[in-house]
Formats: sequence, C-alpha cells, structure tokens
Amino acid sequence: MQPTPTPADSIATYIRAKDGNRPHLLHAAFAADAILTMVVRTDAISFPPASHGRDAIADTLVRRFNQTYENVYTLCLGLPPEAGIQAFSCDWLVAMSQKQDGAVRVGCGRYDWSFTPGGPTVSALTITIEPMEVMPPDTLAPVMNWVSGLPYPWCPREALARVVPRLSGVAQALRYLSLEID
Repeated sequence: MQPTPTPADSIATYIRAKDGNRPHLLHAAFAADAILTMVVRTDAISFPPASHGRDAIADTLVRRFNQTYENVYTLCLGLPPEAGIQAFSCDWLVAMSQKQDGAVRVGCGRYDWSFTPGGPTVSALTITIEPMEVMPPDTLAPVMNWVSGLPYPWCPREALARVVPRLSGVAQALRYLSLEID
C-alpha cells in the first residue's frame, strides 16, 4: 500500500513538473479548478497575472515556460509542510538559463499555497517574483555547479550561502533572502 500523498508531495511534484518540462505531473499536484495568481515585481520576466484551471496552469508554468528556459532548478527554502495543513508559504530561489541566448537567470520570491480540504492537492497558488537577475552566458557553469549541489527541492536557507559563486546576480538574490555569502 502506497503512503497517502501530502501537501509536501504536491509541491515537490509541481517543482519536478516545472523544472523538468513534465506537464502531465500536474494532475497529481493541482486540483482541476486550481487558481494561479502571479505577482511579478521585476521587468526581467513576465507571466500572465492569473491562470484558472490545472490545464491553464500547465500551459503557463510548464509548457510556455520551458519553451524559453532550460537548466531549471527551483528550490523551496526551509522545511516541507506537515501533512494535513490547508495553507503553506515559503521563499524560493530559481536558477536557469535562457534557450535563445544562454543568459543565466537567478531569481527568488515567495510561494503561497492553499490545499483542498481533506486532500493534498493545490487549490490555489500565488507566486511572487521579486528580483530576477540576468547574467551573461559565461556564468552558466558556476551557477549550475552551485545550485545543482544544493538539496532539492527542499533546501535549508543557510545551505544557499555555502560555496556560492562570487557573482553579483547571485549575491543580489541572496541579499533579498537576507543571506550573506560566506
């Protein structure tokens, strides 16, 4: 008998779907009528302000996103939520590269999750995007070496500041998250 899925499982499934361009996984993470709200506080990336329904969310956060970006690593900062909760918030950090020109992006923000009553699926998600730093293609190796060595998808905040590349874009994101480079 398989264990009952938890909100942490739904979040981790969403991260795998988005980062790995696997929209089919969202059926295990989001309710069919889920609502996505995007709060974008940077000019470095854009999203529609809202998506209604799991299929629209898959188009926005997985299919279209992965037409533009690759090498995507999204980290949820802190401990995963406990089973049975109805709402959960956490900071996040993403590192990725743009397919067209190889530019590297490091950004961060906040996830605010709501879950269906009595179940672990996501009923609503608000993604707030704060700084999104764009760096030249020659920063790909140090950024990817750093982020791919971190715990995934749940990463302790303090782990971010260890062995971090000395790049201003990375430093900006860590400062927003109130972390200083060791």
